[in-house]
Amino acid sequence: MAQELIISLVAAALAMTVFVAGDRVRPESWRQTGDEAAGTLVLDLIKTFFTAVVAFVVVISWQQYQNARNHTIAESKALVDTYWAAHAMPAPEKLRIQGLVRDYTEQVVGTEWAVMDRDGRLSPDTQKSLDQLRDAVAMLSSPDANVSELRAEAMAGLDRVAQARQDRALDTREGLPGFLYVALIFGTLLLLLSPVLSGVRVTRRSVLMTGLLGVVVGSALLQIHNLDHPFSGGNIVSRDAFDLALARFEQIS
Repeated sequence: MAQELIISLVAAALAMTVFVAGDRVRPESWRQTGDEAAGTLVLDLIKTFFTAVVAFVVVISWQQYQNARNHTIAESKALVDTYWAAHAMPAPEKLRIQGLVRDYTEQVVGTEWAVMDRDGRLSPDTQKSLDQLRDAVAMLSSPDANVSELRAEAMAGLDRVAQARQDRALDTREGLPGFLYVALIFGTLLLLLSPVLSGVRVTRRSVLMTGLLGVVVGSALLQIHNLDHPFSGGNIVSRDAFDLALARFEQIS
């Protein structure tokens, strides 16, 4: 933060130095009688800066949101693959493993989603359920080569579940870098001050237009806030992938 502040101050001092020194050497015909041109230049710069920061922030937030959604899809698909592999196993292993897969999926949908929204982390109890499921598959032993192959398929599916779950754990902590929030707040303040800096007279029309400017800026900031954390806030990643997995379990059974 200190480095960014120092660079900004140095850039401001350099710009003022160049402006004052250049004024001494430029022809008289280039000079303007008022400072409207400087004001217009600054206002254009403020609008460009704010637009660029908002666009950059939205792209990063949307990418994080899409990555989180893809990780939930990958996890649910791996659960279905595991459930399908257990379907061909002999009893009682079949029913036990399928029951553990279903219990874990229901915990993700029913408990863990609320924990991610409220606490910004995964549920330890749900992690225990996954560990119990992996232990059950790992301890499965049979001289039948077909059963051994199904066990390997189930373990491969659970490895993908664990990887996608780890990605989801990282997604719960994802957010915009601090310097982008600082730039966004700074650009917002400058944009809201632009009517004052431009010398606009206070009239009914100017007050109304300033209010509309505030509405646009506030709406943009709200959407950025909703997209900032994929699993918490106003626009969280949907649980549809796991709901579809539960529906698929019923079809397989």
